[in-house]
Amino acid sequence: MGTHNINFSEQFEFTGKVKTLSIVGIALGIAAIAYGFLAGDKVMHERTFANLLLMAYYFACVCMSGTFFLAVQYVAQAGWSASILRVPQAMAKTLPIAAVILIVVISAGLYTHNLYHHWHAEGLTVEGSPNYDAIIAGKSVFLNVPFFLGRQVVFLGIYSIFSIMFVKFSYNEDLAGGLNSYRKSFKNACIFLVIYGFTTPVFAFDTIMSLEAHWFSTMFGWYNFAAMWVSSLATIAIILILLRRAGYMQWVNNSHLHNLGQFIFGFSIFWTYVWFAQFLLIYYANMPEETVYFYKRFEYYKFWFFLNLAMNFLAPVLLLMDRDNKRTDAKLLFVAIVVLLGHWVDYYQMIMPGTVEEGHNGFGIIEIGTALGFVGLFTFTVLTSLSKKPLIAKNHPLLQESLHHQL
Repeated sequence: MGTHNINFSEQFEFTGKVKTLSIVGIALGIAAIAYGFLAGDKVMHERTFANLLLMAYYFACVCMSGTFFLAVQYVAQAGWSASILRVPQAMAKTLPIAAVILIVVISAGLYTHNLYHHWHAEGLTVEGSPNYDAIIAGKSVFLNVPFFLGRQVVFLGIYSIFSIMFVKFSYNEDLAGGLNSYRKSFKNACIFLVIYGFTTPVFAFDTIMSLEAHWFSTMFGWYNFAAMWVSSLATIAIILILLRRAGYMQWVNNSHLHNLGQFIFGFSIFWTYVWFAQFLLIYYANMPEETVYFYKRFEYYKFWFFLNLAMNFLAPVLLLMDRDNKRTDAKLLFVAIVVLLGHWVDYYQMIMPGTVEEGHNGFGIIEIGTALGFVGLFTFTVLTSLSKKPLIAKNHPLLQESLHHQL
């Protein structure tokens, strides 16, 4: 497509069937959550909180990684992505909402003792108490409610501030032109990546690993980073393909999809590498305090255990190995959806064993409804944000390189 045919003022209109379906999804989610809480059963309450944590964490991680995508592009001074930045910007702009929801879910779970009860229960840190746990007592300096919630607020607050800044700089660039806003984006992206690199493992330790506070893995943070990053890449690919099919962003070509496909392919392998390295070390050492983590998942979640590997390793590697598949929107869309569903499975088997009593896990109305609710909420918030500004950053200094991108 020649640049003279591009409408630099093109805006997305969030109306019609997509908006209606997103609202229906939110309503179904609220109904499923209400059903879980009104069931009056402790196990159902735990399952509901576990699903709320799963989807709130997933929502936040995808939006966080949208900000990470922006920062990487700025620091690398990448030209290929200049014409598609509005999509990750819309995800980044949604992060403050996702952050608030996650903090509310975590706080409610702590207050009701439906989440984090492995370290947040009466008497665990009090010597002489029948519930005294020496391991938890040793970790209580780090795992205590004020410090725990404080870290959540600080980490998510910092990520949200940078997210808003990157979006603001890009919008200012549209108005004023020049390199001033781009230089600010570059400088702040450098700062953000250092902060993000050091804090995301701790964020994962807190939010997910502490659900089973006796167990720990120093690789767990990077395992979570790989999952959130590849999920975000898949989300960006899905939004771009669907927008293009709807007649928007016709400047996006097969080479842009190829780049996204390469990232999804490569980081799916990286996710598998970290997952397998963590598993192999624990399996080979065969220490009971470490193997208990995989024993639970293999004993009570065997189907999910193997489905996780099939969806997050075999599917993207086998289907995206071929060059043409990465350049074909139908095939890339299919793989991206499989990867997104696969990382729901990944988070499911991370969270459920440490939250729901053994043998009481399940898959039904609560799981499907909560997932649909958050998908609806994500769609509504991100597409609302996307509709506020033109779909192309018209004064990005590397825009022409992106518009003529060919591989």
